[in-house]
Amino acid sequence: MKKLLKNAQVINEGSIITTDVLIQGDRIAKIATEIKDAEAEVIDLKGKFLMPGVVDDQVHFREPGLTHKGRIYTEARAAVAGGITSFMEMPNTKPQALTQDLLEDKYKIGANDSLANYSFFMGASNENIAEVLKTDPKRVAGVKIFMGSSTGNMLVDNKAVLNAIFSKCNMLIAVHCEDEETIRKNSAQMKAEYGEDLPIRFHPIIRNEEACYKSSSMAVELAKKHDTRLHILHISTAKETTLFRNDIPLKEKRITAEACIHHLWFDESSYDEKGTLIKWNPAVKSLQDKEGVWAALLDDRIDIIATDHAPHTLEEKENSYFKSPSGGPLVQHALVAMLEFYHQGIVSLDWIVNKMCHAPADCFQLKERGFIREGYYADLVVLDTDKSWTVAKDNILYDCGWSPFEGTEFKSSISKTFVNGNLVYDNGTFDESTRGMRLEFDR
Repeated sequence: MKKLLKNAQVINEGSIITTDVLIQGDRIAKIATEIKDAEAEVIDLKGKFLMPGVVDDQVHFREPGLTHKGRIYTEARAAVAGGITSFMEMPNTKPQALTQDLLEDKYKIGANDSLANYSFFMGASNENIAEVLKTDPKRVAGVKIFMGSSTGNMLVDNKAVLNAIFSKCNMLIAVHCEDEETIRKNSAQMKAEYGEDLPIRFHPIIRNEEACYKSSSMAVELAKKHDTRLHILHISTAKETTLFRNDIPLKEKRITAEACIHHLWFDESSYDEKGTLIKWNPAVKSLQDKEGVWAALLDDRIDIIATDHAPHTLEEKENSYFKSPSGGPLVQHALVAMLEFYHQGIVSLDWIVNKMCHAPADCFQLKERGFIREGYYADLVVLDTDKSWTVAKDNILYDCGWSPFEGTEFKSSISKTFVNGNLVYDNGTFDESTRGMRLEFDR
């Protein structure tokens, strides 16, 4: 079946042009000013913006084993409603994806249940380097190393193991960087003074700049030593941004970095209102840190924007500080949140598309996605930048049923989302007759 998208304002590769787009099967067949095709279903976009689907390189969809928090089906459904057509999911599920067989089990769930295109990271631990090195770089997003305390026995703190992985792994390594020793010392000090009832505002003091920079700089040092393809996730401090370059094109970089929505939107002043709902690792930090991360995004030291979508139940989040888990749901609201910065005049639409679509595709060498090009997969999103709405319980699609953006009015809406040419989301209505595809990588 062909679909002809008429009168679209296409945001792609640094420009916005009014054009038609013909979809045939799962691909973009033609892009031209005036397309006529008697066999095609015509969808008149009436001047609305059309962009590539967002590629989110960091999500935690909680399946298998943690499905009371979220499932691949529900979270991917929320993602496509938010304009995310492809996601890369992290290995800290239950069981953790530390063997090739366990990794493939997740791909089977994705094939059965995900409305969005999917990939899953292989997890690294202190004991599984032989399994890590079996990972296929053409069919798996990357290898994930937790150089912090978020994930129990997935913490990789053995320097010999880190050296071995960085020296032998022939694919992208993505790292969560926080120094465990620093965090434990700070936690002990705070607990001794305040007990279990520690105010949430101390979270960025426990998980401070020192913890982040010490770990990030070590990762960069290892990558430079071994010429490793390194990607550092969710940068949260201004100091860390000094580790990255902007004097070469993204495709030539061996060391890349990302910023996440919550570190661009919130700062430590938000804890008074949001409390543990905005408890993340790494922590939301000072206004100066937020401004530093923004500055690095704007001058291309930081390459991409992601979500770190990590749902927990509201009951879990409303615990006291030490018992409340870190993480929150973001995929449904990430793109519209970034569009607020467009409405404020801070960034342009093509800048957002670059950081959320083009750059992730280039960073991960994603095959035939992330751009609106003839022959590429038809992963497309229609924006209505004039249709405001307010986040409320009755329109939140996450399994956990809450959002840190609840009560926020967004000026833009996601009208339609196409995944592999299928109109899976249309103004609040889902077509669940098809599933997303396993992502492939040109490596």
